[in-house]
Amino acid sequence: MDNTTPHRSIVRRVLERIFPSAPDFYTLLASQAEQVAHTVNLLVDFMESPEAAIAKQIKKDEHTADTVKVENIHTLNEAFSTPIDREDIYRAIMALDEVVNYCKSTVSEMDILGIQPDIYTHEMAVCLAEGVRALTAGYHKLGKAPLEAATDADIARKAERRVEKIYRKALAALFQGDDYLNMLKRREIYRHLSNAADRMAACGNTLHDIVVKLT
Repeated sequence: MDNTTPHRSIVRRVLERIFPSAPDFYTLLASQAEQVAHTVNLLVDFMESPEAAIAKQIKKDEHTADTVKVENIHTLNEAFSTPIDREDIYRAIMALDEVVNYCKSTVSEMDILGIQPDIYTHEMAVCLAEGVRALTAGYHKLGKAPLEAATDADIARKAERRVEKIYRKALAALFQGDDYLNMLKRREIYRHLSNAADRMAACGNTLHDIVVKLT
């Protein structure tokens, strides 16, 4: 019988208490990105067919996203150590959550203002989905192949630039004629989608920063 086994077990427990293992923040961020991708895909569906059930699910997703954000920040605050910079983890958590917030704001205000989707809202939503899909792939690669994640970060940032081009094109088409009330209402919707893309780009920038520090 190995008499050292109990001693080793006690030592291990003491060390784990003093130096607890770090949470798997790679999986944490990837999982949050997946949740965001689900919401953005629903947004694309809504822009193709503005059904109340889809809008309701997007609003439900926003509540789920808030819960995930709070849990992730709590995990970050309680972590003794992290595999990547704490500030970068925090930035990623917050920016991912804000993408979902803007998705909810978009569908909520479309309902309140009586605005239907158009070609521009659909195109912006599609670009947003492409960018978030790339972010999700990138965050999944961080723990194993961080250099490859840099390409995904670039794809997300390029998607944001496409959204901005569509946004400007939409405004140019919108501010024609004299239906000023419709102009103001629809501009708010376009702006929410543009803001969602801005936060997506922020996620891409954070992902790139993480890659640089890891490599």
